[in-house]
Amino acid sequence: MDFLKTMAIAASGLRAQAGRMRIISENIANADSTPSSPGGLPYRRKIPTFQSEVDRTLDVKLVELGKTRTDNSEFRLKYEPGHPAADKNGNVRYPNVNSLLEMTDMREAQRSYEANINVISATRRMLQRTIDILKT
Repeated sequence: MDFLKTMAIAASGLRAQAGRMRIISENIANADSTPSSPGGLPYRRKIPTFQSEVDRTLDVKLVELGKTRTDNSEFRLKYEPGHPAADKNGNVRYPNVNSLLEMTDMREAQRSYEANINVISATRRMLQRTIDILKT
């Protein structure tokens, strides 16, 4: 039964980190997007959150992706008077996305994802060895 709990916990971690990577990818994809109208607001960075969930059938705590929050920090301003999205002062608002920070977060999410895969692989090997021992 502990093998099943281990697999459920690791699988929930995989789902949560996959969702986190999807949100980070969206941030990176929109890092240089501009508003469609002069003086408009650009893409606003999204922040993934996690929450705990209890699986009552297995009696374990799992992790899941929570609500996605928006980062309310200031937008980047660039003076580009010829740009179609420039305001009356010639400034264009760019998303509040820092690509370096997003890449760091992506790497951390990837490592967490890989750690959960390793847990599942190790659990499967232990289960297979247990079955092999019981066969003999």
